[in-house]
Amino acid sequence: MKRRLIAASIEALAVMAVASLSWSTIAAQAPPAGARGNASSAEKAYVPPRTPDGHPDLQGVWANNDATPLERPKELQGRTLLTDAEVAVLKRRAAELFNGETDAAFGDSVYLAVLKEAKDFQSTDTTGNYNHFWIVDREFDNRTALITDPPDGRLPELTPQAKQRRAADAEYRRLHPADGPEDLPLQHRCVTFGVPRIGAGYNSYFQIFQAREHVAIGQEMIHDVRLIPLDGRPHVDSSVRQWHGDPRGRWEGDTLVVETTNFSEKSRFQGFSMENLRVVERFTRIGPKTLQWAVTVNDPSTWTKPWTATLLLRSSPDPIYEMACHEGNDGLVGALSGQRVLENEAAKKSSR
Repeated sequence: MKRRLIAASIEALAVMAVASLSWSTIAAQAPPAGARGNASSAEKAYVPPRTPDGHPDLQGVWANNDATPLERPKELQGRTLLTDAEVAVLKRRAAELFNGETDAAFGDSVYLAVLKEAKDFQSTDTTGNYNHFWIVDREFDNRTALITDPPDGRLPELTPQAKQRRAADAEYRRLHPADGPEDLPLQHRCVTFGVPRIGAGYNSYFQIFQAREHVAIGQEMIHDVRLIPLDGRPHVDSSVRQWHGDPRGRWEGDTLVVETTNFSEKSRFQGFSMENLRVVERFTRIGPKTLQWAVTVNDPSTWTKPWTATLLLRSSPDPIYEMACHEGNDGLVGALSGQRVLENEAAKKSSR
């Protein structure tokens, strides 16, 4: 807590010149020339270190703790970048709001709460929540959305079939919230948090290992590891389906390109089955401590056109510790037993 209070004090001093500005007075400003986007001019000219085989060295631990939301908020429609003054205001508000005493905030809720000038943050989780003291601080920059294509920074429209599947899934969850473990999310069952895992701010660390013919990418959540061949072998037969799909990598200049197909129909991304999904990831080291990760998603059965999100992973000196999700997974037991209690209470009321 002391560290957070010191950080908040420093932040307040750093933005004192703009502290009196409100969002309504600065939201209409256009970004100044040279405002930071995906990469600064220095980063664009960056020459990465090399492995013995001559390719860029991407190895190490990389963190995804950016606050930038996946989709551009409607309040920022038409704006790809904020001014430095606006970013300073967002940082100040984040330090004041998420000072360790509010409910824990995950995903895009951090950015949206700060943008809307929330005075307090309360979780929508009806089972209760721990406070934000236990959550890593998020990093704000000038970007207004992770989605870089389409240009409006919003997800493409769902196909009619996808809308029907989403409605059917929602109705099934309403009627069968926890009949058995299979009704609970994969991450709740410690199966997988899925790939590509683009969610930020919660155990969102990755470690990359390189060899001449393979790259391994390990992620902190459930310590999943993707082993990616670089030797030009074809994808496995389409009948072979895997939780994380079948990845194949190649180098295009200084960019590592990973194409993944053959996902299991049980795998999920953005709430939808990944059976027809094709993902192309591009990893480019654009600075000493910055790895650009562009993720292009193509599933004609779900979205009306492909879309791309561009993330900035930051180098971290911290090691990744094992997340022993399966060991004593009390959450799974609690979810199932709690549902049985609710069912018994409902049965008693109906019998009266």
